[in-house]
Amino acid sequence: MFNYQKEVQVKLTKGLLEMIILQMLKTDPMHGYQIITNIRRTFGVYLGPSTVYPMLTTLERKGYVDSKWDITNERPRKVYSLTPDGDNILTFTEGSLTLICRNITRTSAPEAAMIMPVSATSGKAKRIISAHASTP
Repeated sequence: MFNYQKEVQVKLTKGLLEMIILQMLKTDPMHGYQIITNIRRTFGVYLGPSTVYPMLTTLERKGYVDSKWDITNERPRKVYSLTPDGDNILTFTEGSLTLICRNITRTSAPEAAMIMPVSATSGKAKRIISAHASTP
């Protein structure tokens, strides 16, 4: 049987990958493997290096992240950090996503159901029923 919940979760994570990476870098600079691990832990989705590193390169090219080599450890790592332009685009994207979600909620039934993973490592899911918000 096909797992539609997992498919939706993967699609949303991939579709919002730029925003997810920028949000993670807002808190602390990270190297690529840390980002991959945090995505897997947070969203229960494995996005490999062939997905994450090209996105980091694109974000750096756009000026949303900076990188520098950390050679203080035995293994050199490229560490990425959020730039002011990255913070600005993150704020704008969060606002846009909030507006989109609000508009989706308006068009849904009075009670909207949302599926959320209980943990990234278990395949179990929990249904959370949230009341329809009536915002103008």
